Amino acid sequence: MKRALAIGLMAVGLAGVVAPAAHAQGPAPSREALPAPAQPGAIALLPTAPDREVWHLDNGNIAVRNVTRPTLTPFLPVGRGTGAGVIIAPGGGFLGLAIENEGWRIARYFANHGIAAFVLKYRVLPTPPSQAEFADQLSRAVRGEAASFAPPNDTPPEALADGLSALRYVRAHAADYGVDPARIGFMGFSAGGFLTRSVVQNAGADMPAFAAPIYPNMAAMEVPANAPPMFVAIAADDFLLARSGGPMLIDSYRKAGKSIEFHMFSAGDHGFGPGKVGGPTEGWLDLMHRWLRTRGIIKD
Repeated sequence: MKRALAIGLMAVGLAGVVAPAAHAQGPAPSREALPAPAQPGAIALLPTAPDREVWHLDNGNIAVRNVTRPTLTPFLPVGRGTGAGVIIAPGGGFLGLAIENEGWRIARYFANHGIAAFVLKYRVLPTPPSQAEFADQLSRAVRGEAASFAPPNDTPPEALADGLSALRYVRAHAADYGVDPARIGFMGFSAGGFLTRSVVQNAGADMPAFAAPIYPNMAAMEVPANAPPMFVAIAADDFLLARSGGPMLIDSYRKAGKSIEFHMFSAGDHGFGPGKVGGPTEGWLDLMHRWLRTRGIIKD
């Protein structure tokens, strides 16, 4: 079990593995930490919390671990926007965040299409402070040896609190960002998709206008009476789909009589981020953009 988990982590880095999976080995995270990159306009959701972040490269992309001070970083349209907004939660197995591939790149796409985007750097579970030790432990886990960290089965309470706080913040400050508070959605990748599901299940009256869990937990869920329209994308060869025994999440939404759009690509594995050029997942963000327009979220 531990070996399968570690192989999954190695195969897609920390891009959202949240359960054991059988994947081929892939590049390991860098053994060296990076200086914290500029995050212009970042809003601290817990400004007095300690900062223990460790930034590093994971599969060639910038990632961050040990997030204890959650933030929201806005990516705003140049010129007049559509009035829509979206909060984006990167994946990382709740052990880190694939913040470049599943956060900043996604946010730039939406901003370039007139949608205000906000990348949520939410709290994750602790891992070794030393990047070299973290990489070594991950390598040992691949060999079937014990590691001091493991992904949880579902959304930790701190991550959920940050997701709900982000939604409340953007809604309360919508006018500052040129956003209609009634057209703010929430999306996330892998672990961020788990978080998206949890936000829908716990938002109550503060429900987002739309939800988009991307390669998330595909197990059945309890669908609230006020659940928003949902967009789901996953590859047919994603281990999370196999682990759930099929698209049970889709069945839950349909049985509840709620609107859902589901795209299952013929291949793409787990962690395809903005889409792999030349593969079945290329251009999937355009499908979501069209869905937002047909749902009336984008009014221009």
